[in-house]
Amino acid sequence: MKVAVILFNLGGPDARENIEPFLMNFFMDKNIIGAPLPVRWALAKLISKRRSKREAGESYGFLNDRSPLLANSEAQAQVLEDKLNSGKTDTSFKAFVCMSYWHPMADEVVRDVISWGADNIICLPLYPQYSTTTTKTAFSYWDKAKKRAKCITPEIKIGCYPFDEGFIKASAENVSKKLKKMKNARVLFSAHGLPEKIIKNGDPYQWQCEQSAAKIAKAAGLSKKDWQICYQSRVGPLKWIGPSTEGALEQAAKDGKNALIYPHAFTQEHVETLVELGIEYKELAEELGIKKYDVVETVGTSTSFIKGLSDIVEEALGKDAKVASSENKVYVCAKKRLCPPEFKNCPCVGIR
Repeated sequence: MKVAVILFNLGGPDARENIEPFLMNFFMDKNIIGAPLPVRWALAKLISKRRSKREAGESYGFLNDRSPLLANSEAQAQVLEDKLNSGKTDTSFKAFVCMSYWHPMADEVVRDVISWGADNIICLPLYPQYSTTTTKTAFSYWDKAKKRAKCITPEIKIGCYPFDEGFIKASAENVSKKLKKMKNARVLFSAHGLPEKIIKNGDPYQWQCEQSAAKIAKAAGLSKKDWQICYQSRVGPLKWIGPSTEGALEQAAKDGKNALIYPHAFTQEHVETLVELGIEYKELAEELGIKKYDVVETVGTSTSFIKGLSDIVEEALGKDAKVASSENKVYVCAKKRLCPPEFKNCPCVGIR
């Protein structure tokens, strides 16, 4: 049997001239800007043009005008593929990277999967925590691309894995490694923020991020006073979930603490970890008088994380895999619904 494992991620520009079209694709997503199409197009055009010349253009300038996200995702895909194929089975695995807002996008990846001759497909987001703005978008683009290509290959979608043992262990290992070199530290679990209205509409992302952080902190042996969660990357005038990463740094400075940031909602390095956290927030920490500031590496291709992903894929293919519905085929990694019932946009609605 030939199994295609599709690793979904956001995407990023591969040249300076592609920063604006990448941002245009991003802000045209109705899960990002929920306005009617004409209004959404006008807003997306305005924001992408401005940000490509200002914030985004400056940030990617630190990275030679291109995002490392694709290369880092491809590295994860290769290591996962090798891990899956190391078992003594008659199943052949091939990992593909599929991006939401820049190449390779769903249409081209579907063609590659068909050309390879996959008998089964596992859709695996590189987002541990589920959100309508990330995983739902990726799955939606994928479903439409499959339909256009008339691809009927059976598939299982991995909804999320915020509590996966491999992810938690790899995260705790990375945090502990940095903590050994920093005394009097407060660990700030910094996740990408979202407008508050998205969470109020039933998105489980914030709850999953908070629960992930608590489990990582426990695995790393942190006491409650030694860590907190916060949210970065605020854009636009809407009220966003908090506390903000800026606010968390300000509080750490007031408390006389050093700051160690771990971006636990990201699984590979890119502009938000390397530039926003690695450069911009570092400058803020210095201005606030924080003596020591550092950023923990993402899980990347760490052995524990890749083993966790491999186990998820193999369990999803197994006879005991639980499926939320035969139509959507969303696999529940924990064999039960993770999120409280008020999160109506959880992918596992219907699972108890």
